[in-house]
Amino acid sequence: MKKVWLIIIVLLVGGGYGYYKYRNKAAATTDAAPEGPKKTAKAEVGTINLRVSTTGRVVANLDVDIKSKASGQIIRLPYDISDSVTSGALLAELDPVDENRNVTQKEAALQSAKARLAQAKEQVRISSISLDTGTSSALADYRNAEFKYRDSKSRLARAEELFAKSLVSKEELDAARTDEASAANALRQAEVKVQDSNALPRTLEIRKQDIVLQESSVVQAEMDLQNARQRLKETRIIAPMDGVITSRPVQQGMIIASGTNNVGGGTTLMTLSDLSRIFVSANVDESDIGKVKLDQRATITADAFPGKRFRGKVVRVSTKGVTSQNVTTFEVKIEIEGEGKELLRPEMSGNVEIQADRHEDVIVIANEAVQFGKEGYFVEMPDGAPDKTKRVPVKTGLTDGVNTEIVEGLKEGDEVNIPASVLSRWARGGQQGGAGGFSRGMQMGAFRMSGAGGGGGGGRGR
Repeated sequence: MKKVWLIIIVLLVGGGYGYYKYRNKAAATTDAAPEGPKKTAKAEVGTINLRVSTTGRVVANLDVDIKSKASGQIIRLPYDISDSVTSGALLAELDPVDENRNVTQKEAALQSAKARLAQAKEQVRISSISLDTGTSSALADYRNAEFKYRDSKSRLARAEELFAKSLVSKEELDAARTDEASAANALRQAEVKVQDSNALPRTLEIRKQDIVLQESSVVQAEMDLQNARQRLKETRIIAPMDGVITSRPVQQGMIIASGTNNVGGGTTLMTLSDLSRIFVSANVDESDIGKVKLDQRATITADAFPGKRFRGKVVRVSTKGVTSQNVTTFEVKIEIEGEGKELLRPEMSGNVEIQADRHEDVIVIANEAVQFGKEGYFVEMPDGAPDKTKRVPVKTGLTDGVNTEIVEGLKEGDEVNIPASVLSRWARGGQQGGAGGFSRGMQMGAFRMSGAGGGGGGGRGR
């Protein structure tokens, strides 16, 4: 068994060493400059377009979730998805039976409150009259009763004196006593009336306060009726604006929850969208957001309309980014302009190219011709002899991922060599970097001077 394992190990080591030698030989062969004439690029006058490319989704100018303040069963739902409505249109109606009953009850309560108020006012009127006449009448009655009492008392004393002298009969004495008792009782009643008349101002004040209380009851009843009528009105859901219904998750017959009295926010009947203006909401990477400014032009394409290009303008750049999976992006809102914008519908996806910068009539050269060394960027140009070259320092400007603007160092028509190392490495799929790393990055659109984006016109290698 040990011999078998030993043989396997020897075979693995030998195979690995052979593969290593083979790869080194292949690499050395491929790194050699390709046979034939060298590839060159010519400096030309062209245009560099710096574009920021991203994706986004179509959004409406405004989306409003329609909810009802009332709850109940839907009995009318006249509009469906994609229907256009105008402000004030009836979007839905709930069963108003309960609210109608409530309005009737509140109307009756208001009438009752008004009747109690009228009664309280009448009581005040009567008390005022009693106050004016009752006091004087009570005093007059008291004085009259007092006079009669004194008179009867005097006549009783006279009768008792005469009876003692046997000058009057027993019946006459009893009659005098009865008159005195009756007069005394009348005097006590007159005293009570005087006391009652003294309480009339207090009674009048209490009844005036009752008027205030009943007036408050009327106001409360009026408010209750107003609220009941408002709740009845709220069974009819009205469009708050012109728009298009973009969703409608409910059906006629469903029972919905109030949007104001429900902790869950209530039932959404539909979404009403303002499509008078159409936008694309795009997320731009933080590495590119510095290039995006308000009013920059943009081009949008949608898979739903192959070959059609929509024009737009940047109208909003978010000041705060959103980070997801360690990638930070910023929302950029682009308004679609011109003909055809009505073709785009909310939630459609689109490809966006924002024209971040544009340099016209500048010297451009193919990216793979530009190299980077210790002293900065340079190009290689023929130097007389067939195999002799010279390094020419250049100052670069914008790059679009294919061509680079040369600010200084080249003029129109200059021929520049494309390094053989670039060609050999790209022949192997770009597996190595080294001296050609800059050119490889340029070809892949990874080079950034003032930013990178989509394509543009200019020179090409040949």
